[in-house]
Amino acid sequence: MDWYPWGVEAFNRAKELDRPILLDVGAIWCPWCSLMDRDTYTNPETADYINQHFVAVKVDFDASPKLVAQLQRAQAILNRPSGLPLTSFITPDGRLYFGAGYLPSEGKGDKQSFKNAAEQALKEYANKQKINEESFQLEVAK
Repeated sequence: MDWYPWGVEAFNRAKELDRPILLDVGAIWCPWCSLMDRDTYTNPETADYINQHFVAVKVDFDASPKLVAQLQRAQAILNRPSGLPLTSFITPDGRLYFGAGYLPSEGKGDKQSFKNAAEQALKEYANKQKINEESFQLEVAK
């Protein structure tokens, strides 16, 4: 996985490639975060898919409380899960338009797989008008 830190470099890269940002917020003390890291992000097919279609950003919950609070508020406004892990899909100009919580590598029971959620996020990214109408503008570090 090609992880970027939260910041201008990731947003510039997303603009350059015209790709959405996949933002993963987790914490070392969160068992679901650790499970998603082990199960989803270490899966070679999933990692390749992410690297091909997204700019991936990793944020530590405890190190970025203001950002996490903003993301949780945005996901709640969009009627998306706002717990941990926090999986957000963001446009290169900082609009959160799709989000989820824990996404396993393979769908399990009522849990959508990461790839299914990511494909849905890519389809929504292609619909710029909908994003402009149904998204939340984040405060992006410049």
